[in-house]
This record gives sequence, structure tokens and C-alpha cells, in this order.
Amino acid sequence: MKKIVCLLALPLLFLLVSFTHNTLSWVAIGDSITYLNDHKDETGNRLTKGYMTQVTERLPYIHYTNQGHNGWTSQGIARSIEKLGIPPADVYSVFLGTNDWWHSNHIGTWADFQNNTGDSTVYGSFKIILDKLHQLNKDASIILITPMPRSDFVSINNYKNNAYGSYKEKDGATLEQFVEAIKTIGKNEGLRVVDLYHERKLAVPHLVKFKRLKDPSTGQYKDYTYPDYTSVPFNPADEYPYPVEAIDMTYDGLHPSDKGDALIAKRLVKILKKL
Repeated sequence: MKKIVCLLALPLLFLLVSFTHNTLSWVAIGDSITYLNDHKDETGNRLTKGYMTQVTERLPYIHYTNQGHNGWTSQGIARSIEKLGIPPADVYSVFLGTNDWWHSNHIGTWADFQNNTGDSTVYGSFKIILDKLHQLNKDASIILITPMPRSDFVSINNYKNNAYGSYKEKDGATLEQFVEAIKTIGKNEGLRVVDLYHERKLAVPHLVKFKRLKDPSTGQYKDYTYPDYTSVPFNPADEYPYPVEAIDMTYDGLHPSDKGDALIAKRLVKILKKL
């Protein structure tokens, strides 16, 4: 009888601990991947639960503020850091870099971070951002999140807004070089880093199941898988190349689907539940 009572008490103890956990405030700074968490209508409602929503469902004592800015780079955030109204918080996450790569921003060197050379480089921009966060709360935990790989992106709202994936260089630079810069900052500053770029489940072949394009030789639509679709041109006048059945870790080749955001959330929960 005592054993039964003890077993019944365990779930109650778990609930008690959950409800008495100190509340944590979390500010998520980022680009469209973060922004879309609270703007699901802009995804054609293909996204129903972004990574912040999924984190706070699992850790309900954490309350987030969305500081995601559609299309912004680390340079854009750095230049506007005093105008964004970022509040003091217990935890900050910084999820930037993919747009820096696409816009061919200069990475710079670790010396740019050390010497606070300004927002002309990624290193310098991150220095400005992190200094501001330390100013807001010197005791806050800061998590850096690297860009994830990219497949061919086609905006669901504007087919003319499209970009090739990270499987090739952009103006002589790889996305991985931007990732390594962020990891270097994290290592030297003693910050936690979530490396999404080297996450096997987020590799380019897993981002979409296929890309529906017109076969150049027949003019008929055909479902191409990676890497075959990388050599077939997309015409914005054609139908959207990622029907619902093509969704995998992303819904448009770039932005995570619920499944992709679940993986990001899992990586964050592992860190946040220890704070």
C-alpha cells in the first residue's frame, strides 16, 4: 500500500515543481525565422507552431518576447539596437546570419569583435548586439543560434522573391563561414551555441522532399529531389514549386516548418531547462 501511495505522489510532486519554478523572461532576437513565430498568416498558415511557441509549451514558466525582424541581418540589428525597445530579460537568444550570407556582408575577423570596430562586419555587429544585452542585464544568459542550411528558397507570397541554397557559395563565401564566425564568438565569450548548420537532420536533402518544376525538355511539371533540382531553372510565372506534400524540415526551402521548429525547440529546451 505504501508503494502505491508513493507512486501516486510522484506526478503530484512533478506538477508542484513545475508550478513553483521561477518565471524566466526570454527575448528572442532574430530574422524572419523568429518573426514568423507570431505571424503565421504570412506563411500561408503552413507554420502553426514556431520554435518559441514550442519551447514555452514545454517550459511554461518561460515567457518570450519576439524580437524577430523580417529580412534583417546582424548589421541591421546592430544599427537599430538602441531603437528596438529590447527589454531587460533573464535570457537572450540571437539567431542571425543567414541574411548576412545572402546579402554578402563582410564577415571580418575576431579582431573586429575584440576592437569593437563597428557594424561593417558580422564580428563587429555581434559585438554591438552583445554589449547591449550585457548592458540590459549583466547576469543574463545569452544563447547564440547559428544559421541552418538553406535549400532553394521561393517566397510563398511572392514567387519573384527567391534565392538558391547554401549548397554553393554566394559571392565567394559559404554559409558555413558565417556559422564558424558565430561559433568563434560563442567560444571566446563563453556563451552557449546551438549549431544548427551541422545538425544532420537539417542537411539540405532533408529541407524539402522535392521541388516541382517544369522539365526543360518537355515543359511538363516534374518533382525533382536534391540535388537534381539545383540544375533546373525556376520561372516565377510557374506554379509554386513547394506544394504541401513537399514540406519537410522547411515549408519553402528556407523557413522551418513545424517539424523543423520542433528540432530547434528541442535544442533550446535542453539548455533553457537548466537555467
